Amino acid sequence: MERQQQICKALARIFPAPAAATAPLAAEEGVQEIPPERTAGVLTLDFPRCGAHLDVLCAPDQVVAVAEVMNVQGFFLESIAGVDWLDQQQLEILYDFNRLGGEHCRVLVRTRVPRNEPVVPTLSAIFPAADWHERETFDFYGVQFQGHPNLIRILLPEDADFHPLLKDFMP
Repeated sequence: MERQQQICKALARIFPAPAAATAPLAAEEGVQEIPPERTAGVLTLDFPRCGAHLDVLCAPDQVVAVAEVMNVQGFFLESIAGVDWLDQQQLEILYDFNRLGGEHCRVLVRTRVPRNEPVVPTLSAIFPAADWHERETFDFYGVQFQGHPNLIRILLPEDADFHPLLKDFMP
């Protein structure tokens, strides 16, 4: 069974809705478009165009369950990043998963939280490398990783009271 199909099947217990969809391509540009009003679930992407094979959108309370599936499937956490959607008053947290050996498969997991209460559970118990990635995302975006064992500044001064990658940040 192809790796992507295995992951979709493993994630089906979290997203029991219809099977994974494929993101449409924009006819005029030949660029993959992810629907802005998409619901939680899995999208199959065109890897050469998007840099990922699967795109998983989940609620913040589903992040740990998705990470557990990725761990069981042999993936490692490559990075955690943030995106500030100022107009929508949301922060998006992006988790990149990859694997070594066997069939290549990159998975992007994303979740959104309100800007005024950016809280998601930590993945550090599942992926110890999440520790530093979460601290960096906390530093720059103010995302609180609930249950993190040591959520303190990692790159900014300890007494910093700002998050410089928020779009409304003014030095």
